[in-house]
Amino acid sequence: MKVTLVQMNSVGDKALNLANARALIERAVVQERPDWICLPEVFDFIGGSRAEKMAAAEELPGGPAYQMCQALAREHKVFIHAGSILEKAPGEERLHNTSVAFNREGKEVARYRKIHMFDITAPDGAKYHESAAFKPGDSVVTYDCEGVTVGCAICYDLRFSYLFQALADKGADIVALPAAFTLVTGKDHWEVLCRARAIEMQAYLCAPAQTGAHKAGHETRFTYGNSLIADPWGQVVAKASEGPGLVSSYVDVDRIRKIRAMIPVAQHKVKLAV
Repeated sequence: MKVTLVQMNSVGDKALNLANARALIERAVVQERPDWICLPEVFDFIGGSRAEKMAAAEELPGGPAYQMCQALAREHKVFIHAGSILEKAPGEERLHNTSVAFNREGKEVARYRKIHMFDITAPDGAKYHESAAFKPGDSVVTYDCEGVTVGCAICYDLRFSYLFQALADKGADIVALPAAFTLVTGKDHWEVLCRARAIEMQAYLCAPAQTGAHKAGHETRFTYGNSLIADPWGQVVAKASEGPGLVSSYVDVDRIRKIRAMIPVAQHKVKLAV
């Protein structure tokens, strides 16, 4: 199974972002011929004001980002894991940050809403309060990709190992982790956390990321990029260079089985007394 990650520099211009996503997906189909393509977090719109986010959000199923990915999956006969999309939450003044996956026929096979909200003050003093604009989800989501089980997570979820253990318990062979990691946290934490989750799950970690600058109100914020694929041994088998682009590798199901047989951590779990 060949997988391709799409690295983007999305901004507060939805039409431009969708045009760029379409071009990169079509380039991936021609150049890489993958079975599965994954876009980064909020590929459709990042930054902007609260009102602009609300205006860019979609009612799922439907909306320009949803329909574009669905149509491209159907047209090119490829699985598309649509990173994450701004989704309207009925009766709410907040949005969901939502991954949607489509199979080769363009049928929706999974929908995951980001669980953990990025409410922090970064080392550079920048304040992030994601829960002010986004309502968290509460479901652990996996789906079948022609015999390979894909688990869903988004960006800040990466720091919460119990979610990844829940995905492992549901049989995940791959975890899709679309992200928009900040530059300041990404340079120290991104790769080590991705590798750690791959090692502890004994699964592939496929992490397409946002890269470069975008405007958030009066601030210019920077995302880290470095989209990567880590194998079940924790080795980075593919990694993006700077700027928008593609990174591809193969998911080797036999390698997953061999590593799980060699160090059978799932069989060694114990229930601790507390």
